[in-house]
Amino acid sequence: MANEIWTIKRCLEWTKEYLAERGEEHPRLSAEWLLCAATGLARIDLYMRMDETLNAAQLETMHAAVVRRAKGEPLQYITGSTQFRMIDVACAPGVLIPRPETEMLVEEVLNYLDAEVLSPEAAARQRVELPWNDEVEQARKAEAALADERATAERRAANLTAADEAALGGDVLGSRAYAEELADREAEEAAAQAAEAEAAEAEAMETPEPELDEYGIAIEGAGQETASAQDAAAPAPAEPRIARVLEVGCGTGCISLSLAWERRGHVTCTATDIEPRAIDLATKNRDALGLTADEVAFSLTNLVSSIPREEWGTFDVLVSNPPYIPTGVMRSLPHEVKDFEPDLALEGGADGLDIFRRLLNAAPYMLRAGGLFACELYEGALDAAAELCRQAGLSDVRIVHDLTDRPRIVRAIVTEPKQRI
Repeated sequence: MANEIWTIKRCLEWTKEYLAERGEEHPRLSAEWLLCAATGLARIDLYMRMDETLNAAQLETMHAAVVRRAKGEPLQYITGSTQFRMIDVACAPGVLIPRPETEMLVEEVLNYLDAEVLSPEAAARQRVELPWNDEVEQARKAEAALADERATAERRAANLTAADEAALGGDVLGSRAYAEELADREAEEAAAQAAEAEAAEAEAMETPEPELDEYGIAIEGAGQETASAQDAAAPAPAEPRIARVLEVGCGTGCISLSLAWERRGHVTCTATDIEPRAIDLATKNRDALGLTADEVAFSLTNLVSSIPREEWGTFDVLVSNPPYIPTGVMRSLPHEVKDFEPDLALEGGADGLDIFRRLLNAAPYMLRAGGLFACELYEGALDAAAELCRQAGLSDVRIVHDLTDRPRIVRAIVTEPKQRI
């Protein structure tokens, strides 16, 4: 084996067959992922370089990866990363692997922020009078005047009947064509005069009459002072609104990092987790994206315990993908989930809502009035979760279905924030 030549093509085909024999659902896709991780190539590059030979280090890496995958270990743990929406995130054992359903949770939060937090602020800004606003208005008036003149000319030309033309004979001065030409010329001259007058008026507005002294001589700098005073009187544009998001149970950090990445400069996130490995991994992912701690802050704590009292009631969103698998369902999870991913991030109690209830209790204290509470949950628990939200006094309670049309997300609005004494 050591002396054999293993090209990318041969390794790909061998791995596909090996994994298929051991029950792999998508053996070729898995083989491609593993080869990409071992060689550092993109999937498309594999097919462009099929005849290239793997070196000893790549073969060793590939062998170890195939053995792990054959035992059922998730690909994301083996390759060390996965794609989530617009970013790549590192994955590691002990931390929950991001799921496609969670991408929809991010989408729900972004839709809310765009509609209720970010966009209204932009729409409420006062209209700034720009220097060319008057010019645009004058041009519009000139176009309207020209249209009126042309309409008058057409009416004048239409009044010359066939009988009139016969009576006038071949005299071009009395023909309909000349009447139309004359009307057009008059309209063009009128439009030109109007444009000149409007340009002169606009110039006069831009260049105010100079202030004269007692001898009728212009005082230098007076116009500049007037302009400066006008500029000083103009209201400064409002500062853009920065949305604040609180995420509980961040795992790899994929939710908060996506929100901050996709609305950079407009969203800041505070994210918590009780698992030290999750906080370390999320911090690594943040640093890899070039985001700062001011944009996404991670905190090792139980739920919201580390949130300072002065920040209670200041968040626009509380979002979470909490442990939500009912205890009775845990036994039926796929082998690669129940035997490799952390129970702490999966099991949610008898009905899957143990952590959800605690988050629902915290939401009115963490969120401002009108803030969004959004959670991803087990498909069989959404109706119960929605009813709990209503009983807690939240409004606009909705259930969102995932791409397979299964109920997956509950979202609601906090209308009456609470303050703990």
